Amino acid sequence: MIDHTGVTVSDYKKSKLFYENALKPIGYKMLMEVPTEHTGGIGVCGFGEPAKPDFWISEGAANKPHVHVAFRVDSQKKVDEFYSAAIAAGGKDNGKPGPRPHYHENYYGAFVLDPDGHNIEAVFHG
Repeated sequence: MIDHTGVTVSDYKKSKLFYENALKPIGYKMLMEVPTEHTGGIGVCGFGEPAKPDFWISEGAANKPHVHVAFRVDSQKKVDEFYSAAIAAGGKDNGKPGPRPHYHENYYGAFVLDPDGHNIEAVFHG
């Protein structure tokens, strides 16, 4: 079982705002921001469902190659809402919401590139 994961982002403030807005429809919010005196001056924050952050961003050279992170949700509606919110927050389309039967017959997902080009997905497995 994965406890937490994250990505490194080149523009911390821009990415923090992107993730705050993009993940809101799926019930994620920023739960923790580590004081910079504990991080050597870099921005670090964690998102998740209360009470534990499980997705983190940290300031630095963005991961290369880009990272793919998929968030499992409990409805197609949440996939659609994630996609709309992520696009409105400045994300770039990387796969509109819809069925992906080549993954499995009940797979419904949407893909958005974050400000650094990481492939962020919301998926409902039916």
